[in-house]
Amino acid sequence: MQESHPAPAAAPLTGRPVIAATGLYTPPESITNAELVASFNAYVDRYNAAHADEIAAGALAPLAHSSAEFIEKASGIKARHVLSKAPILDPEIMCPRLPERANDELSVMAEIGVAAARDALARAGRRAEDVDAVLCAASNMQRPYPAMAIEIQAALGIEGFGFDMNVACSSATFGIQTAADYIRAGHARSVLVVSPEITSGHLNWRDRDSHFIFGDVATAVLVEDAAIAPARHWEILGTRLKTVFSNNIRNNFGFLNRAHPETAAAPDKLFVQEGRKVFKEVVPMVAQMILDEAARLGIAPEALRRLWLHQANAGMNRLIAHKVLGHEASEDESPTVLDTYGNTSSAGSIIAFHLHSDDLAAGDVGLICSFGAGYSAGTVFVRKVH
Repeated sequence: MQESHPAPAAAPLTGRPVIAATGLYTPPESITNAELVASFNAYVDRYNAAHADEIAAGALAPLAHSSAEFIEKASGIKARHVLSKAPILDPEIMCPRLPERANDELSVMAEIGVAAARDALARAGRRAEDVDAVLCAASNMQRPYPAMAIEIQAALGIEGFGFDMNVACSSATFGIQTAADYIRAGHARSVLVVSPEITSGHLNWRDRDSHFIFGDVATAVLVEDAAIAPARHWEILGTRLKTVFSNNIRNNFGFLNRAHPETAAAPDKLFVQEGRKVFKEVVPMVAQMILDEAARLGIAPEALRRLWLHQANAGMNRLIAHKVLGHEASEDESPTVLDTYGNTSSAGSIIAFHLHSDDLAAGDVGLICSFGAGYSAGTVFVRKVH
């Protein structure tokens, strides 16, 4: 942690955005693949027993067991952190149960966002009054309004403004470009991009094809003008965003089509995806986007010291990194946090950056990249300063 040093009140701004610091909140509870499989298979056995006659008559297909080997081969995930472990593992419930809080209490999403934001502020030696804006960038908000960002802003004691944004798994990188644009335009000196991802609530934990995917976490990125940033920071060399509409990753749960209680776990109201189509379509799109932006910035792909890629699927990351670097990426070149965090939507690439960036040397260039539902993709090219 660096010593606190408030941003100079009258520092001449440069209009050059940098990443001053990042923050991370990790829930203390974690679910291993073995624990998850035991719960899922218990549910499957109960389901098949309860519907034995229909299954025997051929009117209903039996559910199949899951396995730790299947999960790891399909995704690379070995465990995931969650906010509500026991209910997820209860075969009778199999979803998070977070007690509803009164309106005058801090919401759970704001609570974990504040924890990550405070970590980022402490690492930058920054005080709340030095920050001009808060963007809450995440794949699902706990409520439509008031904006989560404004609640986080109030809890931190930040003046200025805040708003929410959702571009699914690319929310954090879209938030970073938005914050960088505020810096470039001179509308702000310091902006917090907070991504509290309670993705365990998006998931149908009874779906064998996806029951293992998501985990909970919160990250924060402090984007500032270079003139006021701490000596150790990351210069943002360039950002690029892209969206292409697709139904291959979708979540239909919303206030206009809210499921009735008896169908609350219906798969079409929660996360669904056509995994093979996503892999086939997203990998070349993202790889080409990275190469095109690198060319625009005059950066040779092989000169990228590290890739902090979206942590959704180990196979996708391996192939994208290969297409960009021209060779199989090592763990040092493209670090993984997916194995212990699971897919944390927009927070994944930020976790990787947060945990695997301190060792780089001044002048090293790297890439933060996200991709997911939408389709959406975002790239943030950075260079370490000091």
